Amino acid sequence: MENVRRYRALASLCRQQAAYRPLQNWELLGQAEHFEYLAEVELKAHFDACNAQGDESAADAEAWERPAAA
Repeated sequence: MENVRRYRALASLCRQQAAYRPLQNWELLGQAEHFEYLAEVELKAHFDACNAQGDESAADAEAWERPAAA
């Protein structure tokens, strides 16, 4: 999650710089968009990992709840 904060901070800085550098604003806004994309990718990976752990925990809980076949 730390990377998400860093990417979002970098995107914000790029947007701020774009406001003050009209000749470079398209390049800076493109960089900001790229950093936002990286933040989204990082968030997706984090939540996919959390969901995978949750699926394993749910499967383990179901195994405990089912009675053993005799």
